Amino acid sequence: MFKAKILFVGPNESGKTVLANFLSDTTEFVGGEYSPTQGVRILEFESQCENIRDNRVYEVELWDCSGNFKFESCWPALMKDASGVVIIFNPDVSTHLDELESWHSMFIYTQGLQAEQCLLIAHHKPGSEVSDKRLSLGSKLSGLPLIHWNLEDEPQHVKPAFHRYLENVLKTMSESREREEMSIIT
Repeated sequence: MFKAKILFVGPNESGKTVLANFLSDTTEFVGGEYSPTQGVRILEFESQCENIRDNRVYEVELWDCSGNFKFESCWPALMKDASGVVIIFNPDVSTHLDELESWHSMFIYTQGLQAEQCLLIAHHKPGSEVSDKRLSLGSKLSGLPLIHWNLEDEPQHVKPAFHRYLENVLKTMSESREREEMSIIT
């Protein structure tokens, strides 16, 4: 079975674990008491993507990585063989916005990932003061897809958007695999 490894990274308390649990159908509800991730959690599920030629079922691993910099020495090992990276942040927290380019540099730039393998998710918590239109990102981030979402108010909005992102990642992986196989044959 073809496997995709997707890293969920970003600042502390941005909603990475809640989102990973929700997208992997580990839980149907959202909210609860905050409990920081220690190191990394790996959640697995299967996904079928109709927009890919082979139409097979893919195994997806969501790596919910701690945003605590005390685990920074572990991050290179977590990045190995990553198929995609999702940076999750709370746009109401100014330090989250300040850190975005650092997360991009550490997890996307160093891996040489293409824009379609990356996703930014602005997690608007209830009572958010930042509108979807007012968020300005640095030049390195402006070319990446961005989803605005409030999991507590609109939980189902994020699933189709994430599925489209996942299809892009799987398509990129499939095309890369085909090129590799063709280079072996020729």
